[in-house]
Amino acid sequence: MGIVQGSGIDSDLNEIGRLQATKFFETHQHVPFDRIYVSELKRTHQSVEPFSVKNIPLEIIPEFNEINWGVLEGQKPSPKQHKLFRETILKWRNNELNHSIANGESPLELYNRQKNGLQKVLDSSHQHILICMHGRAMRSFLCLLTDTPLHQMDKFQHTNLCLYKLTQLDSQKFEILLENDISHLS
Repeated sequence: MGIVQGSGIDSDLNEIGRLQATKFFETHQHVPFDRIYVSELKRTHQSVEPFSVKNIPLEIIPEFNEINWGVLEGQKPSPKQHKLFRETILKWRNNELNHSIANGESPLELYNRQKNGLQKVLDSSHQHILICMHGRAMRSFLCLLTDTPLHQMDKFQHTNLCLYKLTQLDSQKFEILLENDISHLS
């Protein structure tokens, strides 16, 4: 626990994650999803794996990968690394969106690649979709979908295997109907 996992760490879900995936499926299996989109990282595939019994087409969108946390990835943060992480988040909140941790990715780079991924989804014209992605990537993606300034991404809270439900307002803008819902995990 406590290991920094970004786009460079392709770990499996642990036992708790698999249980959460099962509970998510049990609660939402009735939703008539047309397609499921996941990042390249296997933890997203494993999170939606229970839906495979429904034969819903699954598509990998590499642009939905988690942000790259650079030198912090794969490590349990030391006090020095934790301080670096906090300082980085503060810079992002202060609109320094080109800043990244050494060998990592900036929020602006993440956001720009997500635009390409979103366009792939919009071009598919499916009505009911499930997208499974990662924490920081999800915050950035929600900014993109709701036209929220990227430096405000931390206003979007998340918990592992939470649900955000959105509806499309126009060709590029969405409205959040339900946020950070974890009722299926209880």
